[in-house]
Amino acid sequence: MQTKFDLEKIGKDVVYVKPILAKELPSELREQVGDLETLFAVHNAAGEQLALVADRKLAFHLARENDMRPVRVH
Repeated sequence: MQTKFDLEKIGKDVVYVKPILAKELPSELREQVGDLETLFAVHNAAGEQLALVADRKLAFHLARENDMRPVRVH
């Protein structure tokens, strides 16, 4: 079941973490990620990408270190 949520109503400090396939990145970024097949993006409630990191654990840590509440999106 897929349920849509308005993240801005939950709170401005909520960010979502989602996996990104390296092959879907622009070529200039693909050159920088080396052998990684999947990266993790951190987005704010408006959908703006705030960070792109190597693993899920790091994405959640980064969000928490910046006083944000991360949630997983698939």
